[in-house]
Amino acid sequence: MTIGIPSSPATRPLLCGIVLIIVGVYPAQPQSDKSEKTIHIPSSGGEVLIASPAEKASAYDQYHYSPGRRVGDTLYISGVVVGRRDGEGKDIAAFKAQVRRAFQRIQATLNAAGANFDDIVMLNTFHVWQSPNFEGDRAAQFAAFSAVKDEFMKGPYPAWTAVGTTALIPDTGIVEIQAIVHLNK
Repeated sequence: MTIGIPSSPATRPLLCGIVLIIVGVYPAQPQSDKSEKTIHIPSSGGEVLIASPAEKASAYDQYHYSPGRRVGDTLYISGVVVGRRDGEGKDIAAFKAQVRRAFQRIQATLNAAGANFDDIVMLNTFHVWQSPNFEGDRAAQFAAFSAVKDEFMKGPYPAWTAVGTTALIPDTGIVEIQAIVHLNK
Protein backbone atom coordinates (compact mmCIF):
# COMPACT_ATOMS: atom_id res chain seq x y z
CA MET A 1 0.00 0.00 0.00
CA THR A 2 1.28 3.46 -0.85
CA ILE A 3 0.21 6.58 0.97
CA GLY A 4 0.72 9.85 -0.88
CA ILE A 5 1.60 12.75 1.39
CA PRO A 6 2.64 16.03 -0.13
CA SER A 7 6.14 16.98 0.98
CA SER A 8 7.04 20.55 1.58
CA PRO A 9 9.37 22.27 4.05
CA ALA A 10 6.34 22.80 6.30
CA THR A 11 5.27 19.11 6.32
CA ARG A 12 8.74 17.48 6.63
CA PRO A 13 8.89 17.70 10.48
CA LEU A 14 5.46 16.06 10.61
CA LEU A 15 6.60 13.26 8.27
CA CYS A 16 9.74 12.67 10.34
CA GLY A 17 7.61 12.43 13.48
CA ILE A 18 5.30 9.89 11.83
CA VAL A 19 8.27 7.78 10.72
CA LEU A 20 9.73 7.84 14.26
CA ILE A 21 6.40 6.79 15.75
CA ILE A 22 6.07 3.91 13.27
CA VAL A 23 9.61 2.73 13.93
CA GLY A 24 8.98 2.88 17.69
CA VAL A 25 5.74 0.92 17.42
CA TYR A 26 7.16 -1.71 15.06
CA PRO A 27 10.71 -2.45 16.20
CA ALA A 28 13.00 -4.51 13.99
CA GLN A 29 12.56 -8.24 14.41
CA PRO A 30 15.58 -10.30 15.44
CA GLN A 31 17.31 -12.17 12.64
CA SER A 32 16.56 -15.88 12.58
CA ASP A 33 19.68 -16.95 10.67
CA LYS A 34 22.03 -18.41 13.31
CA SER A 35 25.11 -17.84 11.17
CA GLU A 36 24.45 -14.10 11.29
CA LYS A 37 24.16 -14.15 15.09
CA THR A 38 27.33 -16.12 15.77
CA ILE A 39 30.41 -13.95 16.14
CA HIS A 40 33.81 -15.33 15.12
CA ILE A 41 36.91 -13.39 16.17
CA PRO A 42 40.21 -14.71 14.79
CA SER A 43 42.76 -15.58 17.50
CA SER A 44 46.06 -17.38 17.84
CA GLY A 45 45.59 -20.94 16.60
CA GLY A 46 41.85 -20.60 16.11
CA GLU A 47 39.04 -18.24 17.01
CA VAL A 48 36.80 -16.83 19.70
CA LEU A 49 33.20 -18.07 19.33
CA ILE A 50 30.34 -15.99 20.71
CA ALA A 51 26.80 -17.27 20.22
CA SER A 52 25.03 -13.89 20.05
CA PRO A 53 25.56 -10.13 20.02
CA ALA A 54 24.04 -9.91 23.52
CA GLU A 55 26.60 -12.39 24.84
CA LYS A 56 29.38 -10.43 23.12
CA ALA A 57 28.24 -7.21 24.78
CA SER A 58 28.22 -8.84 28.21
CA ALA A 59 30.98 -11.44 28.29
CA TYR A 60 33.49 -10.20 25.75
CA ASP A 61 33.07 -6.42 25.79
CA GLN A 62 32.12 -5.80 29.43
CA TYR A 63 33.97 -8.56 31.31
CA HIS A 64 36.73 -9.29 28.76
CA TYR A 65 36.45 -13.07 28.46
CA SER A 66 35.54 -15.42 25.63
CA PRO A 67 32.46 -17.59 26.10
CA GLY A 68 34.11 -20.08 23.75
CA ARG A 69 37.64 -20.29 22.40
CA ARG A 70 38.64 -22.76 19.68
CA VAL A 71 42.27 -23.78 19.28
CA GLY A 72 42.82 -26.42 16.62
CA ASP A 73 40.21 -29.14 17.15
CA THR A 74 39.55 -28.21 20.80
CA LEU A 75 36.88 -25.82 22.06
CA TYR A 76 37.13 -24.41 25.58
CA ILE A 77 33.81 -23.18 26.98
CA SER A 78 34.13 -20.67 29.79
CA GLY A 79 32.19 -21.15 32.98
CA VAL A 80 28.45 -20.69 32.64
CA VAL A 81 26.82 -19.81 35.95
CA VAL A 82 23.66 -21.46 37.21
CA GLY A 83 21.97 -18.80 39.31
CA ARG A 84 18.73 -17.28 40.45
CA ARG A 85 17.13 -14.34 38.70
CA ASP A 86 14.86 -11.90 40.50
CA GLY A 87 11.64 -13.60 41.52
CA GLU A 88 12.87 -17.16 41.01
CA GLY A 89 12.53 -19.70 43.78
CA LYS A 90 15.18 -21.52 45.78
CA ASP A 91 13.58 -24.98 45.67
CA ILE A 92 14.66 -27.99 43.61
CA ALA A 93 12.20 -27.31 40.76
CA ALA A 94 13.46 -23.72 40.37
CA PHE A 95 17.07 -24.92 40.57
CA LYS A 96 16.46 -27.46 37.81
CA ALA A 97 15.03 -24.69 35.58
CA GLN A 98 18.13 -22.58 36.29
CA VAL A 99 20.41 -25.51 35.41
CA ARG A 100 18.49 -26.04 32.14
CA ARG A 101 18.99 -22.36 31.29
CA ALA A 102 22.76 -22.74 31.80
CA PHE A 103 22.92 -25.87 29.64
CA GLN A 104 20.96 -24.04 26.93
CA ARG A 105 23.65 -21.34 26.95
CA ILE A 106 26.30 -24.03 26.60
CA GLN A 107 24.27 -25.52 23.76
CA ALA A 108 24.32 -22.13 21.97
CA THR A 109 28.12 -22.03 22.18
CA LEU A 110 28.34 -25.63 20.99
CA ASN A 111 26.05 -24.81 18.06
CA ALA A 112 28.22 -21.80 17.17
CA ALA A 113 31.16 -24.21 16.84
CA GLY A 114 29.20 -26.82 14.89
CA ALA A 115 29.34 -29.18 17.87
CA ASN A 116 26.89 -30.80 20.27
CA PHE A 117 26.87 -32.29 23.77
CA ASP A 118 28.25 -35.61 22.47
CA ASP A 119 31.49 -33.75 21.64
CA ILE A 120 32.15 -32.66 25.24
CA VAL A 121 35.15 -34.61 26.59
CA MET A 122 35.60 -32.87 29.96
CA LEU A 123 33.13 -31.18 32.27
CA ASN A 124 34.17 -29.17 35.33
CA THR A 125 31.54 -27.94 37.76
CA PHE A 126 32.01 -25.70 40.77
CA HIS A 127 29.26 -25.95 43.40
CA VAL A 128 28.37 -23.64 46.26
CA TRP A 129 26.95 -26.39 48.47
CA GLN A 130 25.74 -24.06 51.22
CA SER A 131 24.28 -21.36 49.00
CA PRO A 132 21.64 -18.93 50.24
CA ASN A 133 20.18 -19.28 46.73
CA PHE A 134 19.31 -22.98 47.09
CA GLU A 135 17.13 -24.60 49.75
CA GLY A 136 18.68 -28.02 50.02
CA ASP A 137 21.80 -29.89 50.98
CA ARG A 138 24.74 -31.05 48.88
CA ALA A 139 23.13 -34.36 47.99
CA ALA A 140 19.89 -32.69 46.82
CA GLN A 141 21.79 -30.12 44.73
CA PHE A 142 24.04 -32.75 43.15
CA ALA A 143 21.11 -35.06 42.37
CA ALA A 144 19.07 -32.25 40.80
CA PHE A 145 22.07 -30.99 38.80
CA SER A 146 22.90 -34.51 37.59
CA ALA A 147 19.30 -35.15 36.52
CA VAL A 148 19.25 -32.04 34.32
CA LYS A 149 22.77 -32.69 32.99
CA ASP A 150 21.57 -36.12 31.87
CA GLU A 151 18.75 -34.49 29.88
CA PHE A 152 21.45 -32.88 27.71
CA MET A 153 24.30 -35.40 27.88
CA LYS A 154 23.84 -39.04 26.96
CA GLY A 155 26.49 -41.77 27.12
CA PRO A 156 29.30 -42.18 26.52
CA TYR A 157 29.72 -39.57 29.23
CA PRO A 158 32.57 -37.05 29.41
CA ALA A 159 35.15 -36.96 32.17
CA TRP A 160 33.75 -34.83 35.00
CA THR A 161 35.19 -33.11 38.04
CA ALA A 162 32.81 -31.55 40.56
CA VAL A 163 34.39 -29.18 43.07
CA GLY A 164 32.89 -27.50 46.12
CA THR A 165 33.57 -23.80 46.60
CA THR A 166 32.47 -21.03 48.93
CA ALA A 167 31.24 -18.46 46.37
CA LEU A 168 30.89 -17.59 42.71
CA ILE A 169 30.60 -14.39 40.73
CA PRO A 170 27.79 -13.31 40.64
CA ASP A 171 26.51 -13.55 44.21
CA THR A 172 23.41 -15.41 43.01
CA GLY A 173 25.56 -18.16 41.50
CA ILE A 174 24.98 -21.72 42.72
CA VAL A 175 27.01 -23.75 40.19
CA GLU A 176 29.45 -22.83 37.43
CA ILE A 177 29.85 -25.19 34.46
CA GLN A 178 32.96 -25.30 32.29
CA ALA A 179 33.51 -27.65 29.34
CA ILE A 180 36.22 -28.84 27.00
CA VAL A 181 35.03 -30.04 23.62
CA HIS A 182 36.66 -32.09 20.84
CA LEU A 183 35.59 -30.74 17.46
CA ASN A 184 35.19 -33.26 14.68
CA LYS A 185 36.44 -31.55 11.55
